[in-house]
Amino acid sequence: MRKVTEEEAEIGVCVSKPKGPRRGSSSEPAVAFSPPDSPSMKSLFKPKPRTPSDIVRHTRDLLRLTNRDDDKTAELTKNLRELKTILYGNSESEPVPEACAQLTQEFFKENTLRLLILCLPKLNLEARKDATQIVANLQRQQVQSKLIASDYLETNLDLMDVLVSGYENMDMALHYGAMLRECIRHQIVAKYVLDSPHMKKFFDYIQLPNFDIAADAAATFKELLMRHKSTVAEFLSKNYEWFFYEYNSKLLESSNYITRRQAVKVLGDMLLDRSNSAVMTQYVSSRDNLRILMNLLRESSKSIQIEAFHVFKLFVANQKKPADIISILVANRSKLLRLLGDLKIAKEDEQFEADKAQVIREIAALEPRDVA
Repeated sequence: MRKVTEEEAEIGVCVSKPKGPRRGSSSEPAVAFSPPDSPSMKSLFKPKPRTPSDIVRHTRDLLRLTNRDDDKTAELTKNLRELKTILYGNSESEPVPEACAQLTQEFFKENTLRLLILCLPKLNLEARKDATQIVANLQRQQVQSKLIASDYLETNLDLMDVLVSGYENMDMALHYGAMLRECIRHQIVAKYVLDSPHMKKFFDYIQLPNFDIAADAAATFKELLMRHKSTVAEFLSKNYEWFFYEYNSKLLESSNYITRRQAVKVLGDMLLDRSNSAVMTQYVSSRDNLRILMNLLRESSKSIQIEAFHVFKLFVANQKKPADIISILVANRSKLLRLLGDLKIAKEDEQFEADKAQVIREIAALEPRDVA
């Protein structure tokens, strides 16, 4: 082999090697080969990314096995976390509408929602939280401008029996309660719960000793009475007697301050809603109801006093006051005028002051002769 000149070295000339096989080597050309576990081989067999539909189907299969195979719990937890990420996004990316639509369509096939609700007690806490958020989100997902969750629930309303009864299970109450509130966004579902025997149970759930569960039940109760105006008006008209008997005796006259405060606030919101005008007229024509509101006006709590005033003013403003209502107002006039004169709120509110002045004038102008 000849030596490389300095000129050739400077310009990078490639010098050929001597021909013929090297000592001790094969005459066959060498072929590059990667071992089976090398990175290059792994890339060839890389699993195809799962679609949202794939994850839902796998989750459904795992839920069916939950009762028989505890080893699947970790896998199921992982899947639920993935489904939640698709629906809510994460710190790195926003939800993709097409993926959410695909997930939603698959989810409401073959009773995935039913399986998830019924299997929820068997999941760990983190999985329950993720499942709750998934169910909540799906109630709002539209596919081709349609809420398919509503269609599914219309034929599976018995699931609401499971969710409402969840308030009797301390471990499940908050999860099932959150799901229930999202489901009653659909009018057909709210009507089912309002017309069911479960409605009476809320008066007890709201007074449960566990504060968090009682507060959650109160939030659901309020949602049922506020969201769907026409449905609520129909319910209150048909169930006036038992509903307001329970409402007055168990909530407005409760020994629990928080229960009384929440109840009088919701009562005011209900009666002041135009959809409930007929119910409002009926309520403010009752002397028993007036007695309860006058007692609430005397509460030491300023919050309760203010909320009670907003209901009390409806009794006074009623242009067709029954004789016994006028009689009570006249008999207690001096006390009422003194109490109302002292009633002030921390933040200046012109509307409140105007309402109070009008009520004072109305009560001052009442005469015993009006009781005819």
